[in-house]
This record gives sequence, C-alpha cells and structure tokens, in this order.
Amino acid sequence: MAAVGSAGAQEPRVSCVFVCHDGGGRVLLARRGAGARDEPGTWDCGAGALEFGESFETAVAREVHEEYGVRPLGIEQVGVRNVLRGDPVGSHWVAVVFAVRVEPDAVRIGEPHKSDTLAWFTPETLPVPLHSQCGATLELFGAAARERWGGRRQG
Repeated sequence: MAAVGSAGAQEPRVSCVFVCHDGGGRVLLARRGAGARDEPGTWDCGAGALEFGESFETAVAREVHEEYGVRPLGIEQVGVRNVLRGDPVGSHWVAVVFAVRVEPDAVRIGEPHKSDTLAWFTPETLPVPLHSQCGATLELFGAAARERWGGRRQG
C-alpha cells in the first residue's frame, strides 16, 4: 500500500531494488514463499524500503545481508522505475535499481518466511513464473551490463 501522509493523502514510497550477480553473467533470484507479501511462487530479485536518513548504498547493503546473508562486493545504480500497482493504484513505489556483486558460494536464504529457494540463472535460463516486476528490473540490469561492460563478464 502507498504511504499515507499527515494530511491523509497517499504518497509514493522509495524502494531499493537489487539484482545480485556473480560477475560472470549469472543473476541470483529467490522464489517467493507462502509468507511473501504478494505473488508467492514467483521468482524475484531482492528489494527493500529505503529507511528515513539512510543512503541508497546503506539500504542496499542492509537488504542484501538480510535477504541473502552476504555483504556486497560492489554496488552500482543501474536505473529508476516508477512502479504503480493495482487497479485502482494500490501501491506506488519509486524503485531505484542496483546491480550488486556478491560471492556466489556464500549466499543463503536469510528470510525463510519470505523466500523458499535461491538459485543462479543466466539471462537465457530465467525461471518461470517471474514476479510481475522482475522482468522490467532484469531488463534495466541487462541494459546497464551491456553499456558498462560491453557484454563482457565483469570480475
């Protein structure tokens, strides 16, 4: 749901969305479990709300550690999305999207009440079904990867 301000008006929230990658072309996705806020059974990248007074990088590092039990090796902003969900609009998020390099062998499920499986995928082997917002996020990540790294694997 959108945040409600002091005058009762709804306001958009800010979310830090992240695509964790291994630096070798694979991305980490989590399958949303029965306790997920929405769309259980779908595959998604990570995300979390920006807390008051927090920098984007601090929020991303906190959320990556909470969700996957690892500390980021690198964080890069790759884009911004205006996410309107529901009809009529039930939630409104400004999603700031990041590419986050992590150590693949160190990841684990940090929030088993939200996710039940973690797995690594290449762009050609993405699982189905994806969360309704995941495809657009992966497109931003892919475009940034092609622009920044020219399709080369980064390390």
